[in-house]
Amino acid sequence: LPNESIRRQTGRKIVGITLALALVALGMFGLRWLQPMATRETKSSATASPILEKSVAVLPFENLSEDKNNAYFVDGMQDEILTRLAKISALKVISRTSTMRYASHPEDLRKIGQQLGVASILEGSVQRVGGAVRINVQLIDAAKDRHLWAETYDRDIKDIFSVQSEVAQAVADALKAQLLPVESARIATVPTKNPQAYDRFLQAEYFLKQIYWTNTKDPGAVARRAEGLYQSAIADDPNFALAYAQLSYLKATVYWFGIDPSAPAIAAARSAAEEALTLQPDLPEAHLAMGYVHYWGQRNYDAALAEFALARASLPNDANVLKAIARVHRRQGNLLQAIPEFEQATTLDPRDTDLAREIGVTLACLRRYAKADAAFARSIALAPDNAYAYVYRAGALQLSGDFAGAVQVLAAVPAELDPQGAVSLQRFYLAMAMRQPEAAVAVLAKAPAWLNDGTDGLMMPTALWRGQALAQKGAAEPARASFLEAAQALEEKLREAREPAGIESYLALAYAGLGQKDAALRSARRATELLPMSQDVLGGAWYLFQLAEVEAQFGETASAIDHIEQLLAAPAGFYISGASLRTDPVWDPLRQDSRFQALLQQIGSPATGNKP
Repeated sequence: LPNESIRRQTGRKIVGITLALALVALGMFGLRWLQPMATRETKSSATASPILEKSVAVLPFENLSEDKNNAYFVDGMQDEILTRLAKISALKVISRTSTMRYASHPEDLRKIGQQLGVASILEGSVQRVGGAVRINVQLIDAAKDRHLWAETYDRDIKDIFSVQSEVAQAVADALKAQLLPVESARIATVPTKNPQAYDRFLQAEYFLKQIYWTNTKDPGAVARRAEGLYQSAIADDPNFALAYAQLSYLKATVYWFGIDPSAPAIAAARSAAEEALTLQPDLPEAHLAMGYVHYWGQRNYDAALAEFALARASLPNDANVLKAIARVHRRQGNLLQAIPEFEQATTLDPRDTDLAREIGVTLACLRRYAKADAAFARSIALAPDNAYAYVYRAGALQLSGDFAGAVQVLAAVPAELDPQGAVSLQRFYLAMAMRQPEAAVAVLAKAPAWLNDGTDGLMMPTALWRGQALAQKGAAEPARASFLEAAQALEEKLREAREPAGIESYLALAYAGLGQKDAALRSARRATELLPMSQDVLGGAWYLFQLAEVEAQFGETASAIDHIEQLLAAPAGFYISGASLRTDPVWDPLRQDSRFQALLQQIGSPATGNKP
């Protein structure tokens, strides 16, 4: 291998992708939309915590190989070194999500250190030729732009694990971070001694990450490719516990997000997690995977939290573990506990657009709409291609009563962004709330046949919402045809549903559109029995909301208002608010009821801010 080393040079252009994206987002929204976020950023800067001396971010490694298909290997080297560092409790290590948008060797390390909240930056490059690998790494003091440590490693591919462990140990030594004996053993652990199995594992990891990319057109095809590579790695080394753990996480992911919502998918996730734990009972990634089997597969939140706690003990710097714990607490109704957990995860992953979005969602559920808007604005600024940040921001603005703001946010969504029709569905909801059925019909005319409902990744027939828009428009016969199409599709889906509560709830709306009162109420009530708010606040509240909607339509006024009051007392601000009760056509059948009028008066005017 030629003697390539990494040296800091002046005059190089900084890529700084994250900053560029932020500037694009700011320009898109104009001064009005910048104000909440600018205020938040200023306050954050003014009260920022001091940067810890023992803190580090691992920037993407540069691929110096002639064969650019080795990108997965270079990506894997960075990821494996970061993972080992993250297991050292005396260090603060920034997650990959926040570092992946930066260049391999940016010029302004001081600024990057400030953005990520770290004192040190680890840079590297990888060159692979056949079975020979050269890895150059250097640790730099971000504030002073000076080397703390640097090394070049020339190794055979089968000895690559020793490099990862040596780098982690050297970084810890340079930063004077004391390792516990168990941590020393953990970072020295070799996941497999089979180089071919490891190579296929790295390829699988590369494809796993792509499932979450906005520009991935066929997540199912990517997931199948990743699964095949994990299976090949396991075939090469049947004792490869980490490969089993990641295969489990992959299968749980495709199950929960509707890519493969089949019973065999979640059964395979459980089987792989169990095998990983059998092979290596203390493997934190295996406990994390099993936690997701409990969370996404069975909504067994106590069991999920127990597994996540075991994972967190060995992965003290893993923002994803904290994020998982916060999400479960939110599902359990402990939103005030979830917010600081999301914020703690943000200190480890400060440029993660999804974390900012999650904070926004949680605040909106609590009906703290102004603060939620600032969080969503930050999420969009970090990644202007985060479609769901626009969707949730518009939804929160709609529920706060700011229709004009919601329209403006949706107008700023890049034209190519509409994952699983989520943007189209939010445009539909807004048009219906504004009593513009023609606009709602037009939106759905360009939407896919099935849309993601935005709650639990459930895919529902567009015909259902088309029927609602046509009914509001007064086109009775076309509306009936659409409701009938939706009912037939949902009845078929119910036979093999992973989430029967969701299917029952939407089937109730289809029956309601057809005027079938008994069937509609039966399905709506069945949904709330299958998933009550006591089991899952987020999902349960949505199904209770739709039960109240059906009850209002069919004159079950007392019961509808009972359920509305129950929702107003719960963290269901993403479904119902004082503003939505005043304006949403869904509640028109209740407007002449004295109890409903008293409820609106009790809530107060929209100007009361965070009241329901």
